[in-house]
Amino acid sequence: MNPTQQPRINLTKSSDYRESYANSVQIRVSVWDFFLNFGIAHSETPDQVTVQNNYGVYLSPQQAKALWNMLSQNLAQYEQAFGTIALEPQGTPIPVPTGPVH
Repeated sequence: MNPTQQPRINLTKSSDYRESYANSVQIRVSVWDFFLNFGIAHSETPDQVTVQNNYGVYLSPQQAKALWNMLSQNLAQYEQAFGTIALEPQGTPIPVPTGPVH
């Protein structure tokens, strides 16, 4: 392989691989790494939110920046296809996507 050629990447799943849903993420940062703690937030009463943390992921600063870049690119493409993502409810119904979802 010459120095300019990219290696082939073979993606596999480990025996303990799992997927899950998260609507909450807390982030801790140190000089060595970023820690992302994923969980599910739900509200039992209007004045209380419970977050059940399910798993955490440590990332090197380089991988955190690569993730930031990929999320930024993909969010821009999503908003171009489906409209702006609001972080806070604005009292208007959430639009239902009409285009293809990849």
